[in-house]
Amino acid sequence: MKHFSHILFLLLAFHLLGCKTDEKRKKPLVISGGKEIEIKYASGLSIVDFGDYSIVTVENPWPNADRSYRYLLAEADAEVPENVKFDQKIQVPVEHVVVTSTTHIPSLEILGVESTLIGFPGLDYISSEKTRNLIADGKIKELGKNEALNTETLLNLRPDVVIGFSIDGSNKSLNTLQKSGIPVVFNADWTESSPLGKVEWIKFFGAFFGKMEAANAFFEEVEQEYLKAKSLAAKADKRPTVMAGAMYKDQWYLPAGNSWQAIFIEDANADYLFEDTEGTGSLSLSLEAVLAEAAKADFWVGPAQFTAYQELQEASPHYRQFQAFQDQNIFTFASEKGETGGVIFYELAPNRPDLVLKDLISIFHPQLLPDYKTTFYKPLE
Repeated sequence: MKHFSHILFLLLAFHLLGCKTDEKRKKPLVISGGKEIEIKYASGLSIVDFGDYSIVTVENPWPNADRSYRYLLAEADAEVPENVKFDQKIQVPVEHVVVTSTTHIPSLEILGVESTLIGFPGLDYISSEKTRNLIADGKIKELGKNEALNTETLLNLRPDVVIGFSIDGSNKSLNTLQKSGIPVVFNADWTESSPLGKVEWIKFFGAFFGKMEAANAFFEEVEQEYLKAKSLAAKADKRPTVMAGAMYKDQWYLPAGNSWQAIFIEDANADYLFEDTEGTGSLSLSLEAVLAEAAKADFWVGPAQFTAYQELQEASPHYRQFQAFQDQNIFTFASEKGETGGVIFYELAPNRPDLVLKDLISIFHPQLLPDYKTTFYKPLE
């Protein structure tokens, strides 16, 4: 996930995981002889393979972006036609990389290329034991914060490529690196609202590391498990009602009706009480509005940073007015953390939507998965 340490980040996480522009998908530049890699769910990615080089096109690099990016990934001795147009050229397979989001870490590990990672902004946010071992061995350097990268350290590292993301296209650190000659590319997995669309971005990494076969295989396995779980959930006779989010100051932040989180709830065969709202990011509502709609909700999932009922009550006595609080049917993903405090959900969930869905099915319909042990969602203490 992206890197912020404040409580507000936890409340707005649905927005960062679910934003998406409605701009129509542009067609990639395809030269005769290229083979287009199948992209089934991701709306912002296309890849065309020409053997010793490929073209990766990233649409919607940030919400409401007015442009796309085209990257030429070429092997050392590739013969690339002069008429191929691109924004950035990168020699592949990449041997030394800097990534800037914890959501990128699982992709590197799944493809077996985590040892290529040489720098990262906010090392404490990384939870994976495998990558934390590399950090402990001094093989991955601290680069500060994504919005204010330590460009001096990064320039000294001289990575083959920096895989970044931008909220609005105004990241000055990435612009500085670009001007210095270090290739910078945008990964837009976070703009996808579809659970399977997010995980399909592992094919983006497959293209950079010459691991497309492994990327396709992993995606197909997750897709199969996700669809199987969704079919299982459909067998439930009852659809419980569900609310989400929590208050920050005087506003309640919760996922919008077409967001990543809302889609999970729908696929788990439950009624998200705000499913009719517009948008793929987050909503900001008053306590009164949430109470009016969700006071009797059967379940409450993702209550921001809260991991215990006592914490909720101390934050606001109003939380006790909800039936899910009274029945102790609140489940959080914030309690599962790495050794340095990173929330595992933010790092791993985009790559494992099948596990997120199974978690929710086991909560909403325990009879369907009676012996299932959840990965991310845990009952509030």
